[in-house]
Amino acid sequence: MRVLLVGAGGVGTAVTRIAARRPFFDLMVVADYDLARAEAAVAALGEEGGRFRAAHVDAGDESAVSALLTRHGCDVLLNATDPRFVMPLFRAAYGAGATYVDMAMSLSRPHPERPYEECGVKLGDEQFALAGQWAEAGRLALVGMGVEPGLSDVFARHAADELFDTIEEIGVRDGANLTVEGADFAPSFSIWTTIEECLNPPVVYESDRGWFTTEPFSEPEVFDFPEGIGPVECVNVEHEEVLLMPRWVGAERVTFKYGLGREFTDTLRTLHQLGLDRTAPVTVPGPDGPVEVSPRDVVAAGLPDPATLGDRMRGKTCAGTWVRGTKDGAPREVYLYHVVDNEWSMAEYGCQAVVWQTAVNPVVALELLATGTWAGRGVLGPEAFPARPFLDLLTAYGSPWGLREQ
Repeated sequence: MRVLLVGAGGVGTAVTRIAARRPFFDLMVVADYDLARAEAAVAALGEEGGRFRAAHVDAGDESAVSALLTRHGCDVLLNATDPRFVMPLFRAAYGAGATYVDMAMSLSRPHPERPYEECGVKLGDEQFALAGQWAEAGRLALVGMGVEPGLSDVFARHAADELFDTIEEIGVRDGANLTVEGADFAPSFSIWTTIEECLNPPVVYESDRGWFTTEPFSEPEVFDFPEGIGPVECVNVEHEEVLLMPRWVGAERVTFKYGLGREFTDTLRTLHQLGLDRTAPVTVPGPDGPVEVSPRDVVAAGLPDPATLGDRMRGKTCAGTWVRGTKDGAPREVYLYHVVDNEWSMAEYGCQAVVWQTAVNPVVALELLATGTWAGRGVLGPEAFPARPFLDLLTAYGSPWGLREQ
């Protein structure tokens, strides 16, 4: 396997450090718009970096990405950029005849008249619209293969295959007790992506109604997270799992709730009220005359890079899938989860917990694809593949998952 990794930020760098310890691939080209960042990611691998190369690429330039895939003979494109670049990279992979893997799906657009009742363009719609084309060509696009979406979807498949006879509800629940020393507001993941998913209308699925939307931060609940994290208030947030799981796993209801905390949600609401969540450029004065800037890009530029926070971060992050249903005629309720302690991920990989937890899952998936354990054609989510091989390999990577009876 020869991999083109597009994006050398926090998650992309973590991908290189995890993959460097595994023998399943021959080459990984690490490409970024900032060549120096790609070179730094490769250089940091030291003696383990022999199978890695750095390259420059504009993720929005389909022809340049396709040419880079062809130049290095890469048969897989792993997208580690933010969701703005999903479609150009998705199309570039198809054009070059490569397998495509991402961790977030094509962007949604709210319903123009009833944004908090009906779906407009849903997450992943643009990709699923081309599923037939990918299937007919015998090519695979594995979409939503991070931690959430990704591992959470694998948990749903595992629950359906081995733990339940019928499923009433699947609820992805994400929470943490992470703190960053010396920072009042320092998101542990891309603020651009965080704003996108948190301020868009959340999507809920019900089998008798289909997909519909609700207000941001609606239906608050307190969820007790394992391994010392404890109770965290969680709220509805737009996320890919709700759009993926019902396609392959039978459930009466699917939700996603994020443990953001009141201070975090208040900050996001303020950004929205001020218009600082907008992506469309606004004109502002500059030293050489008016310039156009995206307010959201300005917010992102003004905050610390999440990849640099590891040394100041304390605590754990938990991603998991809560499932309620029946087994052998009796009610059952479980929480399948994966916890990463920032102290461990920094000591072992030099990566903060959130980006490491996101990065490990596509690497596991790449290894399953390389060995033929996972195979398919078309546009498929993680739920379309057997879960047990993934969970066993994740444990073999030194990061076991857990199951708690509720």
